[in-house]
Amino acid sequence: MPLVQTESIVLRTYSLAEADRIVVFFTRGHGIVRGVAKGAKRLNSRFGGSLEPFSLVNVEYFEKEDRELVSIRSIEIERSLFDIAAEPAFLLVFSEMADLLMAFVPPQDPNETLFRMVKACVTADIRSERELNALKVYFELWLLRLGGFLPDWSACYRCGRKFESTETARTDSDQHLLCSSCSRSDAGRAVVPAVRDGFVIARSLSPEDYSKQIGASDNDIAVKELNEILKKIIQNVIGGGRERFTAGL
Repeated sequence: MPLVQTESIVLRTYSLAEADRIVVFFTRGHGIVRGVAKGAKRLNSRFGGSLEPFSLVNVEYFEKEDRELVSIRSIEIERSLFDIAAEPAFLLVFSEMADLLMAFVPPQDPNETLFRMVKACVTADIRSERELNALKVYFELWLLRLGGFLPDWSACYRCGRKFESTETARTDSDQHLLCSSCSRSDAGRAVVPAVRDGFVIARSLSPEDYSKQIGASDNDIAVKELNEILKKIIQNVIGGGRERFTAGL
């Protein structure tokens, strides 16, 4: 049974038997890993508070041949997000992020770029609910982009023409953008430049910078629109029998 050591983010824990817990990690070196923390529910457990969701930890575990669950040897806290995650709004958003990771990322499939993005999101200095909502948009944009599911909104999907800075476009059924010449005025959703910009600039900003810029009070409508559009794309991906999540830009 080889011993594995890797940086990880705790996503979920579940009760197992009387004293044990199943822990779901998103690891830097091995993707999504599920393991058993024996005795974790006891008061004097050696794991202490290291199993709190969204904590950044260094985990050691043994891999057992032909078994899905690894055996967790030790967990060392690198950074705890307990105080932040205890806030209802933060807890809801971070829980949704964890659910999406577990839905999109296959077990034991490492993705270094995705791990760095998720770590940057959960450690971003977020000060308001507006910034938090923008952070969720950023996370979903990058999750879809790294999986190859994010449409290119820099140009019309049908004719390839680059959009003018003041041009309003419209979505098709797959959330691609069409220019006014290629779309019907009564079809799809109108996408104004502010919404399109919020979609495109995520490529060039950190999650913290994006959240503060897009989460400004005058961008509330853009964040709401982006959230609705991304929700449709995610539903199409998860509901359409997606292929394996693959890394790469």
